[in-house]
Amino acid sequence: MEFQIMGALRARDGEHDRTPTAPKHRDLLVVFLLNPRRPLTVARLRRLLWPREDGERSESLVRGYVGALRRLLGTDVITTVSGTYTLAVEDDRIDAHRFRRLVEEGLDAAAAREERARALLGEALGLWQGRALEDVDPDGHRWVETAALREELEELRLLAVERRVDLDLAAGLHRGLIADLRRLTREHPLWQRFHGQYMLALYRGGRRAEALEAYGRLRDALDEGHAIEPDPELQLLYHRMLHDDVSLHVAAGPPVLLPHDVTGFTGREDLLEHLDRLTTGPARVVVHGQAGVGKSALAVHAAWRARPRFPDGVFYADLRGDHGRPVHPATVLEDLLRWLGCPAQAMPATLERREWLFRTYTANRRLLLVLDNAVDEGQVRPLLAACPTVVTSRSPLGGLVDAVRLTVDVLDDREAQDLLAGLIGPRRAGEEATATRRLGQVCGGLPIALRIAGSRLAARPAWTVGHLAGLLDDEHRRLDQLHSGDQTVRGVYAVGYEGLPDKARRMLRALGALPSPDFAHWVTELFGDEAEALVDAGLMETHAVDVAGQVRYRLHDLTRLYARERLVAEGGGQDAVRQTLTGLMSVVTTMVRASRFPLLSGDGAGARHATTDIKQSVNWLLAERVFLTALVAELHKAGLWEHAWRLAHLLTPFLERYRFLDSWRLACESGLSAARQTAEVRAEALLLRDLGDLHRAEQRWDPAAERLRLALGMFLRVGDAKNAVHTRRRLGQVLLELDRPEDAERNLLTCLAAYTSEVSPAPAGPAPQGAALHDPQEEAETRRALGAVLGRTGRLDEAAAHLVRAVSLLSSTGDRHRHADALLDLTAARLAQGSPDEARAHAQRARSIAVRLGDRLLNTRALIALAEVLLAEGAGEQARDLASEALAALETGPDPAARARALRILDPSRS
Repeated sequence: MEFQIMGALRARDGEHDRTPTAPKHRDLLVVFLLNPRRPLTVARLRRLLWPREDGERSESLVRGYVGALRRLLGTDVITTVSGTYTLAVEDDRIDAHRFRRLVEEGLDAAAAREERARALLGEALGLWQGRALEDVDPDGHRWVETAALREELEELRLLAVERRVDLDLAAGLHRGLIADLRRLTREHPLWQRFHGQYMLALYRGGRRAEALEAYGRLRDALDEGHAIEPDPELQLLYHRMLHDDVSLHVAAGPPVLLPHDVTGFTGREDLLEHLDRLTTGPARVVVHGQAGVGKSALAVHAAWRARPRFPDGVFYADLRGDHGRPVHPATVLEDLLRWLGCPAQAMPATLERREWLFRTYTANRRLLLVLDNAVDEGQVRPLLAACPTVVTSRSPLGGLVDAVRLTVDVLDDREAQDLLAGLIGPRRAGEEATATRRLGQVCGGLPIALRIAGSRLAARPAWTVGHLAGLLDDEHRRLDQLHSGDQTVRGVYAVGYEGLPDKARRMLRALGALPSPDFAHWVTELFGDEAEALVDAGLMETHAVDVAGQVRYRLHDLTRLYARERLVAEGGGQDAVRQTLTGLMSVVTTMVRASRFPLLSGDGAGARHATTDIKQSVNWLLAERVFLTALVAELHKAGLWEHAWRLAHLLTPFLERYRFLDSWRLACESGLSAARQTAEVRAEALLLRDLGDLHRAEQRWDPAAERLRLALGMFLRVGDAKNAVHTRRRLGQVLLELDRPEDAERNLLTCLAAYTSEVSPAPAGPAPQGAALHDPQEEAETRRALGAVLGRTGRLDEAAAHLVRAVSLLSSTGDRHRHADALLDLTAARLAQGSPDEARAHAQRARSIAVRLGDRLLNTRALIALAEVLLAEGAGEQARDLASEALAALETGPDPAARARALRILDPSRS
C-alpha cells in the first residue's frame, strides 16, 4: 500500500485506488498518516478528528469509522492491539517520508558521487505534487502538524532544487537551467542562492549584462525592503563577473589543482585508510618522513581518492618553491584566493588580511587543501582554515599542536618489488625476481631511488635488472648511477642539505663517516648536536629509545653515502673520513674502557666499580654492539689498522660473555687482518688468542688449539710472559676438551707456577723466569681450569680445593661475573662429591649474583645447576620445571652446552 500526502491525498494498492471518499474517513486516514506506527486510542482519535469539540462524539462512532477504513485498506494496514489502532506501514510507503529520506541522501551523496546525488534528488523532486494535505486541510489550520510539515517539506524541496541546480551547473547544463531559475527567483525573491545560480547560468550562457542586471535587481529589492546588502558570496560573484573572471567560464566542475597522480602507486594501504578517515572531517594532518620517502606521492594519491567528497574543489600548493627557496605564505594565499574567486582589485595587500579573507571564503565550502613540502610551522599556520588540510614535510612540525601526524617510512621488500614491477613490467620483474629483490634492497626501499632505477631500466630495455643492481652494489658509484633524465637522488638530498645552517651541515658530513646508519645521541653530540635540525630537514630520523635509555637516530644508507660524499668533497678528500673516524675512536675507546665492566679491563680495574654501574655499562654495550662491531670493520676499511685491532680486542670479553658469536667473529676477523697490516707481533698474537677464544665458544677445539699455539709462540718470541701464561691457560682448557687431560694438567700447572710458589713447575716446560705474576683473576681462572681437569680424572677433593680458592680470589677482586662462574663450577664439584646441600648453596649464590647483574645467560646456567642439584636429591618434578624455564630462556641466546644439560634433565636418556 502506497500513500500520498504531498498534494492531494491518495492511497493506492498497486493499480487499485483505495483513497476513501467519505470526508470523515479521509480525515481519519490523515490522522493515521500523520502518526504512522504509533498506537492511538479511541479517545485520542476522537480528539484528533474533532479537535474543537469537547467530547460530544461517542467512541462507538469512531470505532465505526475505523472499521470502515480497515475494510477499505485491509486489516493488516490498520492493526488493533489492546484497544488501540496503528497504521502498520513502513515510512517509505508514505511519500513525505520517502521524499525526506531521498533529499537527505542526495545532499550527502553530492559530496562523494555526483551521478548518484543527481539521481536521488531527481527521484525526490519527482514525488513533489504540491503542498501537503492540500485537499484535506487547505488552510493548514485543522491540525497543528500540517503547517509544520508543509514548512519542512518546502524547505527540503528548495534545498534539493538548489543542490540539483549546482550539479547541473557543474556538468555544464547552464543553458537548460535559465528558464527554471528565472521562475525560481520570481517565486522566491529572497532566496539568494537561486539568484546566484541564475546569474552564473546567464554568465556562462554568454549573457553577462543580464547577469549583472539580475544582481542589481536583487540588491535594490533587498535595500528597499530590508535595508541590507546581498550576501558576501553573491557580492564576490558579482565582482568576478564585473571583471570578467575567466575561471567562472569553467563549467566542468570545481577546481582540482592537484599534480598528476603517481603512476603505479604501491603499498601504504594503512596510511591511505588513515588519511581517508581524517579527510572526512576538519582534520589537519602532517605527513612527514625522510627525503625521498614518498610523502608527496602519498598525499597527492590520497587527495585524488578523496576528490569526490569535496564538491567545492581540491586545492594544492607546493611550499618549497623554485631552487628550494620556501614560498612566502602571502604568495600562496594570493593564488588560493584567486582560485576561490577573489578579483585582483579586491586582493588584500597584507598577509593578515589575506588570512582573514581566506578563512571567510573557505568557511562554508567543502574543499580539501594539500600543502606540499612545508619547511616549518610559520609557513603553514597562515594557510590553515576550517577545511581539511594535508601537509607534507620532512619535519613533523611539532609546533602544530592540534595536527595528527603520519610517519612515512621506506617500503618493505615486497612493496619495493611491486613498485619496480609496475615500472619495468611484471613479466620482466618476474623473470628476474632475485635481481629485482636485490635492486630494491640496494635502493634501501626508498621510493625516489626505486622510481629512478625503474625509469632507467624502462628506458634501457637491453639492460637486465641484475646489471643495474650490480652497478649499484658499488657504494662509491651508487649515487652516480641513481639518475634518470633530470631526476637524481642526489638532487633530493641537496635540497635539504643546502637549506641547513653551517653547523648542521658539518654534523651531517661527519655522520657520513659512520660505519652504521643507526647510532645513539652521544654520537651526535660529538659532532655538534644538531640532531633536531637534521631530523626537521628529513635527512635523519629518530629511530628508537634503546635498552640503555638512549635516543637512537638513523640515516638512510643513501643519505649516509651523500653525507660522506659531501665530507670528501668539502673536507679534503678521504683524509677527512679518516680524521673523523680517528676522533670518534678516541671517544669510543674511553667510553668502552670507562664502562666499568671488569671483563673489558684485563688489569682488573673493574674491581673499583659498583654492581649498579656494571649493569648500566652492560646495557650501554648491548645497545652499541652492532655500532661498535661495524666500527671495527670501518676502521679497517679506512686503513686505520691500529684503531681497528685495538677496538676488536677491547670488545672480545663482552662479546664472549654474552655469546654474540656472529659479531665476535666479524670483529676478530677484521681485527686480526688489521693487526697483521701493522706487522706488530704482539697485536697479531692478541687477536689470534681472541679468535681461539671464539673457537672455544663455538666448541671447535682443533681450530682453537691451532690459534692458541700460534699466539703462544708469538708471545714467547717477544718475551711477553704475562700474555704467554694467559694463552697457555686457554690452551690447557682446549687440550682437556681434546681428551688430553695429562697435557692439559701440565700446561695449567705451569701457569699456576707463574702466579704462586706453592706449585712446582711441571715437566711440560720451563717455569717462567723472574718474580711471580700477581694476577688474582688469571690465577682464579687457572684454578678453575685445573678443577675441571682434576674433576674429569676423578680427583674430586683436589678439584674442589682449587675451586674453593678460585671462588675466594674472585670474591676479593669484585669480578662478579667470574665469581658466579666459579661458584657454578664448585656446585658441580660438590655435587660430584655427594654434598648436595653445599652444592645448592653455591648455585643459589651464583643465581643471586646473576639476577643482580641482569645477566640472562648466567642466570640460565644457575637455573640448570639448581635443577641438577634437585635431580640428585630426588626432586625430579621441580628439577624439570627449572630445566624447562632455562630451556625457554635459551631460545633467544645460543649456549649449546647449557642447552644439552637442560635437555638431559628433561630426558635422562640423552645422557
